[in-house]
Amino acid sequence: MDAPQGCALRTAADLSGVSVACLAPQPPLADYRAAMRLADAEAAVRLGEFMLLSWYDRDRDFESPQHASECHLDSAVPGYVDYGLSHGAKLMVDIEDGRFVFFYLSLDF
Repeated sequence: MDAPQGCALRTAADLSGVSVACLAPQPPLADYRAAMRLADAEAAVRLGEFMLLSWYDRDRDFESPQHASECHLDSAVPGYVDYGLSHGAKLMVDIEDGRFVFFYLSLDF
């Protein structure tokens, strides 16, 4: 008798339909504010008018929306990632290999 088939668990975020910009500025950025300025500039170039949906700051282990990852404690996908993707993000800006991550929605229709 075959074992029952279960739902496949996600092991990574599905970024299909999302442009990913990986930035590695030299010297490394001083803080979150510098990262946000850089990410916003990248979003403006790639998307035109944009809205920031979610973000993560590894230095302070802080995310927005706050506590989004509390519901994802056993998940491979952090809450801020799931929030950005489920709200229509079209751009992910990853600065310094995950030190700062930003998800943006295009407002140009």
